[in-house]
Amino acid sequence: MFTIGKASKQSGVNIETIRYYEREGIVPKPGRSEGGRRLYSSDEIAKLRFVRRCRDLGFPIPIVQTFLSLTAQNDRSCGEVKTMAENRLGEINAKIENLERLREALLSLSKNCDDGTAACPMLDALMKDGFNDDVPKPNGQ
Repeated sequence: MFTIGKASKQSGVNIETIRYYEREGIVPKPGRSEGGRRLYSSDEIAKLRFVRRCRDLGFPIPIVQTFLSLTAQNDRSCGEVKTMAENRLGEINAKIENLERLREALLSLSKNCDDGTAACPMLDALMKDGFNDDVPKPNGQ
């Protein structure tokens, strides 16, 4: 059995995040010592590590909970997991495309700038009405 500090180090999950996951029911609350300290088993630390890996891939908490419930099933559906992963991949690809458009817009604007001039074409372009119509919004807004 391991304290929350050791569980944090072994799982790579911050202590406050572990407490949050427990409060929200994402992972079960661990047993306690006679002194009231949380004590984690190796299996509980493995679940924390699993949640961290899912979150590192950008999966939202509800999907992580679904994944956790599927890990407990002997007849779990790989197809369901694959669909969720492909959906996540689609979201990532959309963000990449948006970032590439932002990059191109900034490159285009910055090409027109000369150091030391009083009139800045980039600032002038940013002041124009309709400019935002050509620039992608962060997070697809």
